[in-house]
Amino acid sequence: MTKVGVIHGRFQVFHNDHLAYALAGKERCRHLVVGITNPDPSLTRDDPADPQRSDPAANPLTYYERYIMVREVLTDSGLAYREFSTVPFPVNLPQLYRYYVPLDATYYLTIYDDWGRRKLEHFHSVGLRTEVLWDRPLSEKGIRGSDIRKRMAAGLEWEHLVPRQTARLMQDWGISERIATMRQMASGP
Repeated sequence: MTKVGVIHGRFQVFHNDHLAYALAGKERCRHLVVGITNPDPSLTRDDPADPQRSDPAANPLTYYERYIMVREVLTDSGLAYREFSTVPFPVNLPQLYRYYVPLDATYYLTIYDDWGRRKLEHFHSVGLRTEVLWDRPLSEKGIRGSDIRKRMAAGLEWEHLVPRQTARLMQDWGISERIATMRQMASGP
């Protein structure tokens, strides 16, 4: 078992497949570092492998909200606070990794598309040790945060796609309304 492992994601919003990924990473290490990507606009870059990732409408939650969400979901799933850490992770900027994440950890990732392959390239470009948990075609991706956000904005059911703590926090924070407002603003008058 590895001492420290790192997973990462935008977690806009943290859904059931994110939880499966986090727990698969935790099974392989004593301490899991959860890197929250796109932590703020200054650390977010456009990438042709997935141009929607940097769109403000695709990033409605703040870093702090995602930090709380990850913490609540992982502890509700049985992990103790001492078993994981949550940090900002500017995944598009490999030259900054050393300021945010432990470089001697094992980086766990999943690959479904060009964006997953791009992240693997970023990790290898700075000499990180990686383990691909699974490499599947995009058609097998399962839950997508964009689909959940669309459902939230449209007033459709979405709670079954996320852990109960995510659903509770999204409701407490009025995230469905925030997403609907952001979409209305983006589409114009």
